[in-house]
Amino acid sequence: MTTLPEAPIELTIERLGQLGEGVASWEGRTVFVPGAFPGDTVRVHLEAQGKVLRGLLGQVLTDGAERVASRCVYSDACGGCDWLELAVPAQRSAKQEIVLSTLEHLGHLKRSAFTVRPLMVAPRDWGYRRRAVLHGAGKGALGYFGRRTHERIPIDVCPALTPVLTALPGKLAPLLKPLAKDTEEVLLLAEGDKAAFAVNLSGTVTARHLEAAEAAVRALRLEGAVLVPKEGSARLIGRPVLRSLSPLRPEVPVYLRPDAFAQAHAEANVGLVTAALYELGAKETDSVLELYSGNGNFTFPLAGTAGSVLGVESSPVGVELAQRSAREASVANVRFVQGDARKVCDGLVAEGRSFDLCLADPPRAGAPGLAKWMRALNVRRVVYVACDPASLARDAAGLVEAGYKPVALQVVDMFPQTHHVEAVMSFEREA
Repeated sequence: MTTLPEAPIELTIERLGQLGEGVASWEGRTVFVPGAFPGDTVRVHLEAQGKVLRGLLGQVLTDGAERVASRCVYSDACGGCDWLELAVPAQRSAKQEIVLSTLEHLGHLKRSAFTVRPLMVAPRDWGYRRRAVLHGAGKGALGYFGRRTHERIPIDVCPALTPVLTALPGKLAPLLKPLAKDTEEVLLLAEGDKAAFAVNLSGTVTARHLEAAEAAVRALRLEGAVLVPKEGSARLIGRPVLRSLSPLRPEVPVYLRPDAFAQAHAEANVGLVTAALYELGAKETDSVLELYSGNGNFTFPLAGTAGSVLGVESSPVGVELAQRSAREASVANVRFVQGDARKVCDGLVAEGRSFDLCLADPPRAGAPGLAKWMRALNVRRVVYVACDPASLARDAAGLVEAGYKPVALQVVDMFPQTHHVEAVMSFEREA
């Protein structure tokens, strides 16, 4: 094995990798350099991390053509937005290419085998995030993880967040000091000009926790808070459930809670839902199985065109919120099942059930076993919504092996200033 030099070396960044890092070459080996962009000439210290060779960025000697000045004072250390110094047009083209190249190299799906739709651009590329996960950052501060580390970076103001949340990390931190030693995460959520927070605790909820959270809600004029113990039921303070409207169906309310999942970019979410519905093409005679249905983000727009929708979601909070929406809007052609998707699908197969269509929006780890269920449930068309290109590639390969042909790919720039991306891909069962 080649001995790595002890002194820093100079490299030229050639492209961006799947995780948003700059990629260079050294003596025939690939080097990943976080914080570097194509065209940059950089000085790095080489470090082996298992089989992967990384360059720890010491200095940018020459800026590449696509490097720009950061708009955030924390960007040198904070890992929240890793592409702040990459021009927005370059971000967009890189995201499309990252998804396509991952499908090719990991999923063995040639890009010529399906329709590649133009990138769907987010309406706002700054101040758009309506949810955030914060961690204790020492001395009662709150912050984000550092770049590729679990080092905590204290944050007072985050310009990536929507206006109502921008200054909340610095304002909330001192008020939550009585909870600090028992806090695992603080979750922020906004809808319009309303905001709430949740605290994931390492133990049980105490009177001291409740008192501090209530005081924070009052002092900052927030809607409410949720205290989530390690075990047992959450404690709600005030009105932490925020009301929104279903994408494409404004007559249906959608409810959000800070301790439950919600898409981070509200406006881009409308585009995401639109793309998924277009690819699925549900008709009033179709039965739809929706896996990982959450609070009904896709469910109610789907129910507006399909004959019936069965939503499967593991989170009790997500199911509770979705059922509330269906009840209040009198949406009669949806049903929700709370449970693990794998177990529920196995049960549906055992019952001899079948569905015309399936929409799956799994977490970052993907949906292992999806292809097996689709064949067994006689699904003719599958739409997969992915937040991780690698998981999409693996599950897409499984669908192809099971006899599903890739039809189209729609990449959505849901997370500007970061390498993260959403993708919607459709598959049709071959005869």
